[in-house]
Amino acid sequence: MMNTSLAGPPIKPRRTAMLAAGLALLIASTAPLYAQDAAKDPVVAKVNGVEIRQSDLAIAEQEAGQIPPMSPEAKQDYLVQISADLILVAKAAEAKKLGDTADFKRKMEFNRRKTLMEGLMQSVAKEALTDAAMHKVYEEAIKQVGDEQEVHARHILVRAAAGDEKASKAAEDKIKAVIARLKKGEDFNTIAGEVSEDPSGKANGGDLGYFGKTQMVPPFSEAAFKLEKGQFSEPVKTEFGWHVIKVEDKRAKAPPKFEEVKPQIERYVAGKAQSELILKLRAEAKIERLDKKAEPAKKDEPAKK
Repeated sequence: MMNTSLAGPPIKPRRTAMLAAGLALLIASTAPLYAQDAAKDPVVAKVNGVEIRQSDLAIAEQEAGQIPPMSPEAKQDYLVQISADLILVAKAAEAKKLGDTADFKRKMEFNRRKTLMEGLMQSVAKEALTDAAMHKVYEEAIKQVGDEQEVHARHILVRAAAGDEKASKAAEDKIKAVIARLKKGEDFNTIAGEVSEDPSGKANGGDLGYFGKTQMVPPFSEAAFKLEKGQFSEPVKTEFGWHVIKVEDKRAKAPPKFEEVKPQIERYVAGKAQSELILKLRAEAKIERLDKKAEPAKKDEPAKK
C-alpha cells in the first residue's frame, strides 16, 4: 500500500486506483495529454520527465474528494505531491507488468466508458440549459400553480398532552373561554399575549403570517381556509392542543421569481435532457440478457426471435 504520510491525508483507494490508471495512460502515451494552449494550462511540475499540468491538478482535486482546509499554496503543493506519487507508483506497476493483465484492461475500459459517459452527459446538460428552455419550464410551472390561495392568520394555542383526555378537556374549556371574550369584542392580539402557550404567539399576537394549505397540519388548515377575512373560528383541535384562529387576510399565492427557483429549474432541465438521451439510446439498442432464461411467448403473441 502506498504511504501517503508525506503527501497529506490518505486518498480513498478507489479514487487512487482511478487516478493511477489515468496517469498510467499518460506515461504510456508519447503524444501530449492536452492540446490546450500552454499559457492556459501550464506545466507545474515534472516527475522523471513526465509533465504535470495545472489541469492534471484539477482532476486530482476532483478525484481526491474532500480536502482538509488549507491555503491555496498548500493545496497546490498537496495536489502536486498526489499527482507525483501516482506517476511514480504507476510507473512501478508498469515495471511489474500489471498493466498487461486482463483485469487491468477491463477496468481501464470500464473507466474509459465511464469518463466518456460523464463527458457526454455534461455536454447534453449544457446544451439543454438555454434561457428559452428554462423560462418555458418556469412558465408551465406557474400555470400549474393556478389560483392557489394563502391566508394570513393569527392563533391562540392552549397545549394539551396527547392521550390525556382530562388535560385536553381543560384546554378546550380554556379556548372556549377565549372565544367568549372575543365575541364580546376583546382584542385578539391582547388575549394572545395573555393566554397563548405558543412562545412566539405571546410576543406577536399569535401572528402566523401568510401560509398555504399544505404548510399547516390538516385540521388547522381546513379551519383557517373556511374562514372569511376578519372571522375567528370555533375551537380547533390539533396534535399540539386547542386553537382559536383568526383570519386577517386572503390572497392568491404569488409565484416565486424566476431567479429564486433557477437552480431547481436547471437541475430539472439538465436531468430531463440526460434521461431522454438514455431512453433514446436504450430504445435503439439491442440489449440481450444471457444470464436469464428467455420468457416464453404468450399464446396471443408471436414468438420473438
